[in-house]
Amino acid sequence: MVDVKIYTTPTCPYCVMAKEFFREKNIDFEEFNVADNHDKAEEMVQKSGQMGVPVIDIEGTIIVGFDMHKVEHALGLDK
Repeated sequence: MVDVKIYTTPTCPYCVMAKEFFREKNIDFEEFNVADNHDKAEEMVQKSGQMGVPVIDIEGTIIVGFDMHKVEHALGLDK
């Protein structure tokens, strides 16, 4: 099982798209709402160097924003 974490905010349309993508592909993910969780917001910035969401962590590969091709590559779905 792949370890997928996504850092989001409730109003982010790209966060919604990323979560829908993972659900469509039946990929489990752990979501952190950084608008409500200061510790996870700090963790996100430490990992990515960015304040923008979504930040997607796939087995330590950090993707800022929802770039479907990068996500597919990190998941090994582009083969």
